[in-house]
Amino acid sequence: MVDLVGKCGHVRTVPAPAWVKQAVDRWKESAKVTAGRILRAVSRHGTPWGKGISKNVTWYVVRRCAERMQLDHLAPHGLRRTCAKLSHVNGGELEQIQFPLGHVSVLTTERSLGCKQNLEEPVNDCFGPLYPRASVDLR
Repeated sequence: MVDLVGKCGHVRTVPAPAWVKQAVDRWKESAKVTAGRILRAVSRHGTPWGKGISKNVTWYVVRRCAERMQLDHLAPHGLRRTCAKLSHVNGGELEQIQFPLGHVSVLTTERSLGCKQNLEEPVNDCFGPLYPRASVDLR
């Protein structure tokens, strides 16, 4: 688990794969980070300094990595949206995807994912009647 500080200083705890937690712990130890932001600038001598990095630095790092991978138009928010969409496509429930994104409302998560009703194959067609002999009056 990792605590993230979002907009307006709201703190949320998000799950992180074990390999991510291990990498973060190694970084914190080598950078001697005991409090505050984990990500710090690194001097040309390889030593961490400062109290954190700005949104612009994050944007620049993502952009440079995208260029090296020959990807156009990649931005940090795109990575966030892609993570959410991959979680959803692989069976993640909206309510569970909502938490790491820090959305107060699940409606915001739906908009982020571009969820639309599938009227051709409605989700409630996946199950049959619970009581085959019972009739239901829907008037």
